[in-house]
Amino acid sequence: MQFKSFIILLLLCSSHVLFAQQKELSGKIIDSATHVPIIGVTIILSPGKQTDITDENGNFYFKNIHDANIITISAIGYKKRTINLSDYSKQNVIVLNPQQTTLADVTITGNALNPYKSFSETDIKMRGVSNSQEVLRMVPGLFIGQHQGGGKAEQIFLRGFDNDHGTDIALYADGIPINMVSQAHGQGYADSHFIIPETIESTTYKKGSYDAEKGDLAVTGSADFHTSDAISQNTIKVEGGQFNTYRLLAMVNLSGERARAKNQSWYAASEYRYSDSYFDNPQHFKRFNFFTKYHGKLSDNNWLTFTASTLYSTWYASGQIPESAVNENKVGFYGAIDPNEGGLTSRINMNAQLSTKLGDRDELKTQLFYSKYEFDLHTNFTFFLVDTVNGDEIRQKEERNLYGYNGSYVHEDYLGDIKLTTKIGINARLDATNNSELSHTVNRYTLLNRIKLGDITELGAGAYVNETFKFNSKFNLNAGLRFDQFYYQYNNKLATDTTLKGIGLYTANNNIISPKLNFYYQVTDKTQFYLFMGKGFNSNDARVVVAVNGLQSLASAYNADFGTVFKPTKSLLINTAIWYGYLSKEFVYGGDGGTVDFSGRTQRIGFDLSTRYQPISSLFFDIDLNYAHGRSLDDPIGQNYIPLAPVWSSTGGITYASKNGFNSSIRYRYLSNRAANSDYTLTAVGYLVNDLVLNYTKPKYEIGLIINNLFNVKWKETQFETETRLKNESPVDGVAFTPGTKFAAVAHLDYFF
Repeated sequence: MQFKSFIILLLLCSSHVLFAQQKELSGKIIDSATHVPIIGVTIILSPGKQTDITDENGNFYFKNIHDANIITISAIGYKKRTINLSDYSKQNVIVLNPQQTTLADVTITGNALNPYKSFSETDIKMRGVSNSQEVLRMVPGLFIGQHQGGGKAEQIFLRGFDNDHGTDIALYADGIPINMVSQAHGQGYADSHFIIPETIESTTYKKGSYDAEKGDLAVTGSADFHTSDAISQNTIKVEGGQFNTYRLLAMVNLSGERARAKNQSWYAASEYRYSDSYFDNPQHFKRFNFFTKYHGKLSDNNWLTFTASTLYSTWYASGQIPESAVNENKVGFYGAIDPNEGGLTSRINMNAQLSTKLGDRDELKTQLFYSKYEFDLHTNFTFFLVDTVNGDEIRQKEERNLYGYNGSYVHEDYLGDIKLTTKIGINARLDATNNSELSHTVNRYTLLNRIKLGDITELGAGAYVNETFKFNSKFNLNAGLRFDQFYYQYNNKLATDTTLKGIGLYTANNNIISPKLNFYYQVTDKTQFYLFMGKGFNSNDARVVVAVNGLQSLASAYNADFGTVFKPTKSLLINTAIWYGYLSKEFVYGGDGGTVDFSGRTQRIGFDLSTRYQPISSLFFDIDLNYAHGRSLDDPIGQNYIPLAPVWSSTGGITYASKNGFNSSIRYRYLSNRAANSDYTLTAVGYLVNDLVLNYTKPKYEIGLIINNLFNVKWKETQFETETRLKNESPVDGVAFTPGTKFAAVAHLDYFF
């Protein structure tokens, strides 16, 4: 009897040990071709529908697996796998095989705390990135305008904001900020042209100011561009087309099979582009890019990523021309009044990131980056308005060193069945510019007089804490708090600067606290609702801040989103949201060496709708429709329009990919009419433009054709209310514009090896 009792007790203890062993579950997901970890893979335990999402090192973790016996692993662009839990003890690395992307692979899960995740992953794999402009257009609702033909950063429109060149949107490339604060041409100037489109693997974008990790400039949203950790094949690409347009690209693996087997990869990419563009005044645009990336496993728990890149670009530009001059046949639609506009820009980036896994539930990340940046721009907005003899050409110039650090620590724990994810982090950047200059010039390099000249030193540091509560498979709550501190120093070298009190050193500082609160509710495995609330901000140019001793120089933004992501069928994905935004001060930049007007409070309300539909595996539809109603709150009705703020906008396309290698896409961009000034007496005319992509792809090569402005419509890409004067004429207050591209065809040949 005692022996039987002992046996029963032993069996009970054994079953308890077995249960305890199966209570926790962890692992890593990697790509079969490149052997690198896959981010954002969905892991579902059944029965029970417990879910997790792999982190940036491909890791997942469950503490309480309850009665689950099946693991389902799915990711967009990969073949789904199902594994019996009883077999999993033999492996902790799961390999996924790439396959053609389908909407059927998209899983709506409460663990995906970014409602745009499914759309960003699907779009970049389905549509691809055909040129540098498409890099930014991957964000639904985001419109860009180029008014220097490609050499200058684009003007950005999103959620009823004219973001200028980046004043109200934060952009990053592999964690390096793209935006330049206190830049010679405008606050937050974001030139993303150092990114080679073919190196982009994914884009993470978020709208609004709801992410505690994002600080300065993240008012309308943010976008992170992630380059591939490894490439599966080498590529040589040759492009040629109208308007003397040429491009050469090479992407080459620098590591062999042995290194890849050890989870180490290293590759390099380079491109050269030349174009005269479609303007009457040839642009002579030249751009050279080089990029290299190493991604390797140092030990079982440490991963190192190092990137280096360089950009060099020069160009001439037609610039903005007055509508009145075109209507009176004084200049052609594609003509120029000052043919000396244009510039030079260069940027060198160095970026090192170390990721350390501390057990199954803790991760430490450290990033150091450096940028060397040069900018030299010549523009003429008003022609002969101020100087009726020499003209109003200006030169904006700077040399900058940018030093930065990002650090974060993530800890996962459980309070009963509630999963707690804590993330704390620090961001810091030091911008030091030498001889930031605004000058009055003629014929590009003849100096008439200086308007501003000085050195800027700006330190911005932020700390944040982010806590996510996963109460069950249906309800998640995320709360964040961020604190940012800024120190500004301006060494004025110009006694005639009327905004300051003479030559010397000027300093100022300010700070801001930004709370965030986000709710996610998973109604079914096909529907998720979310409610976001958060405060964000944008900083001001250091030259303005020191002039007012730091007062009124951090504009607070209060945003709210209520939306849903749902998948009514396996081939249809929909995201819709209504949103509200309030800005305490809308900075209106003159764009000239740190000049700004404080325009007062503004308010916006709108909705976004994004739809993705794939009726058959070879056919993909995408449509984005956006509306924004924005008004100034401190001006009388009828005079409270926000100049250039987009109202209705829409993008979409049809993509076809056959099994025999032929694939094509036709896309449209629509922007409605909008006010060009505060009383809407001037109109920024809208446009509808179509683009076409045709490709024939085989394992060893691809032949393709890209046509911009397929139907050759005349359209105005950027428009501004500007008072101008032509030589020997009277001033005219009206709309000045830069024309959009004509019909432009570019063919390409790719060779893969």
